[in-house]
Amino acid sequence: MTKETGQPTDSMRKMPKQGRAWQTVRTIFEATTQILEREGEDRLTTNRVAEKAGFSIGTLYQYFPSMDAILLAMIDLRRQMVIAELDALLAEAEISTEPPELFIRRFLRILIKDFGTGSSSMLKRGWRLDHRPTVIMAVRQIAQRIQTALARRDHPDFPPLDEDRLFVVTRSVLGCIRAAVMEETALPGTPAFEDALLCLSLALMRKKT
Repeated sequence: MTKETGQPTDSMRKMPKQGRAWQTVRTIFEATTQILEREGEDRLTTNRVAEKAGFSIGTLYQYFPSMDAILLAMIDLRRQMVIAELDALLAEAEISTEPPELFIRRFLRILIKDFGTGSSSMLKRGWRLDHRPTVIMAVRQIAQRIQTALARRDHPDFPPLDEDRLFVVTRSVLGCIRAAVMEETALPGTPAFEDALLCLSLALMRKKT
């Protein structure tokens, strides 16, 4: 997380503007992640996070009013970073002569890596909040960005999608990743899972014959 990638989130009391303030927020996030992974959710309190981060509870409360606010900010800021990464990939795809299938696979790999692997506790908390208005809007923006990239690339085998197929392909991929996390499967991060999502995506995105 950097000053350039971070945007205000509803859960933060204030957004850091200087390097030292950003480092404080990063340290709070790192402490939260470490407690979740090593000590469990029962130990996750603002007092414990402040202690782990080496700050006073007052410093923590300058930025976050509650433990839930810290978690929401972590999830929201991470999602912003992923969206920026996906946008850069789609911009590259628009002007590339490489087969679209390669970019679709790379797109899926980013989604799986960031929303399907890592701290299981944090992933589950994020997916439990996947119907917040900000999340719904982000998914719609990603879908529209895919549509724009398809139109700009103008590949004969991958034309822009109709509304139904665009909705189904984007929500199906995210739904599969969500289910794999919530059901605590070992699928995310495996080649077979990535291949299966690629087959699903290609079946819906290729030009109808």
